[in-house]
Amino acid sequence: MQICINSQNSFNLTNMSEQLKVSAARRATLLIFLVCGIGLSSWAPMVPFAKIRLGLNEADLGVVLLSLGAGAIITMPLSGVLINKYGSRIIALVAALVIALLLPLLLLATSAVQLAVALFIFGAGIGTVDVAMNAQAVLVQEKYGTHIMSSFHGLFSVGGLLGSIGLGFLIKAGLSPTVAAVSISALLVIITVTQFKKLLPHSDEAKMEGTSLALPKGPVLFLGVMCFIIFLAEGSLLDWSAVFLQFSRNFDPSLSGVGYAAFSVAMAIMRLTGDGIIHRLGPAKVVLYGTLLAGTGFLIAVTLPWAAAALVGFVLVGLGAANVVPVFFTAAGRIPNIPPSIALSGVTILGYSGQLAGPALIGIIAEFTSLSIALGLVGFLLFVVAFTYRHRD
Repeated sequence: MQICINSQNSFNLTNMSEQLKVSAARRATLLIFLVCGIGLSSWAPMVPFAKIRLGLNEADLGVVLLSLGAGAIITMPLSGVLINKYGSRIIALVAALVIALLLPLLLLATSAVQLAVALFIFGAGIGTVDVAMNAQAVLVQEKYGTHIMSSFHGLFSVGGLLGSIGLGFLIKAGLSPTVAAVSISALLVIITVTQFKKLLPHSDEAKMEGTSLALPKGPVLFLGVMCFIIFLAEGSLLDWSAVFLQFSRNFDPSLSGVGYAAFSVAMAIMRLTGDGIIHRLGPAKVVLYGTLLAGTGFLIAVTLPWAAAALVGFVLVGLGAANVVPVFFTAAGRIPNIPPSIALSGVTILGYSGQLAGPALIGIIAEFTSLSIALGLVGFLLFVVAFTYRHRD
C-alpha cells in the first residue's frame, strides 16, 4: 500500500514538474516574441532619419529597404535546417542577440550601401528568430493542448508598440537617436539571455533525419502565398507608415512612428484576445472577416485626406490582420509528416518575400504614381486573401 502511495505521489510530482516546465517555457517564448517585436518596430521611426540623412528619394529608399527582407529570406531555409538539427532554443538565442547588436548600427550608416548591409544582417536575425520562436510556440501550444498561438503573436505586437513609440519617446526626452537605440539594444540583450534557458529543449521537438533545403510545395506553398500578402501588408506599415505620415499627412518627425504604434496597439489587443475569437468563429471566418477589415483600413487611410483618418485606417488594419498569421502558422505546424520547424521555415520564406518585395515595389510604384496609390494596392491584395481562403477550415 505504501508503494502505491509513493508511486502516485511520484506521478503527481512528475506531472507538476512538467506543468511548471511548460508554463515557464510559455512565458519565455512570450518574451522572445516581445524581443522580436521591439527590435523590428524600433526600425520604423528610424526610417525617416535615414531617408533625410542619406538624401534618398522614395525609389532609392525602397531599394535599400529591400535588404531587410532579403536577409530574412536568404537565411530562413537554413534556419529550418539548423533548428531541426540543434533546436529552436539555441537558434533563437543567437538570432535575438544579432538583432539587438545590429539595431544601433542602423543609425550609424554613412551611405546607402552601409545601411543596406546592416539591414541585411538585421533582417537575417529577424528571419531566423521568427522561425525559431514560432517553432517553439507550436511546441508549447501542442503541450498545452489548446490554441494559444495568438497570445504569442500578441506579445510581438506589444513589442511593436513599445519599439515604435519607445524610440521616439527617448529621442523626445533628449537622448540622441544613437543613444536611444543603444538603450533599447541593451534591454533586448537582458531579456534574451535571462529567458532562453527556460525554452523547451531540442529533445522535446519533432525532428526529421536527412533534412535539406527544398522549395515549398503543397499546403506549405499555399499557406506561404497567403502569408506573402499578409506580411506585405504588415511590412508596408513598418517601412512606409512613418514616411506616409510625415510627408503626406504633415506629421512631426518625432511623432511619425505613431502610425505604426496605432496599428500595433490594435493588433496587440486583438491577438491577446484572439485565441477565444478563433475558438468561437473558426479559422476560416477569422481569415475572411479579418482580411476584409484590413483591406478596408488601407483604403480609408490613403483615400481620406485627414491625419486622423490615416490613424483610423491603420487601426483597422491592425484589428483585421491580427489573427490571420497565427491561423496560418498554426496550420503550418500541423501539416502531417513535416516537422513544424521545416513547415514554418517554408511558410515564412514566402511570407517574408512580401517583406522583400513590398518595400521595393511600394517605393517604385510611389515614385511613378504616389505613396497613397501604392499602399492602396496592398488593400486590394488583402481582399484577394479573403476570397481565396474563405472555403477552408
